[in-house]
Amino acid sequence: MSVEFIDAPMVTEFVNDEKAFEKWTDEKFKTLDADADGVLSRDELQRRVGKLSSREFELQAANEITSLYDTLFDKFDVDRSGTIDRMEFTALMKEIMLAKARGIGNSPVSVVLQEDSLLMRAVERANG
Repeated sequence: MSVEFIDAPMVTEFVNDEKAFEKWTDEKFKTLDADADGVLSRDELQRRVGKLSSREFELQAANEITSLYDTLFDKFDVDRSGTIDRMEFTALMKEIMLAKARGIGNSPVSVVLQEDSLLMRAVERANG
């Protein structure tokens, strides 16, 4: 973990850099796709402790987590296959990142980031 300064334009520019953003989402997708079948099941996503979200997420009640996954699958499982494919995953990550950018705002803020997080990739791209 490290402390970094980040703002909305930095995050938005990362998301809009299709090559860099898709590289990250492809890497993360492969990490989460435990059985390497090219799709993410609900079980694979729920077992991903620490690989995708913040630690606070892990402290939520089981019914809150179930509700969150229901919402994610309702919105992003476009073909209603019961799984999230690579394109659906990229759309999910894009929406999450843009929501984070809106929450951060245009003034730089100091945040603690995990080394393999989405936001850390945005910082690395901006500083790179």
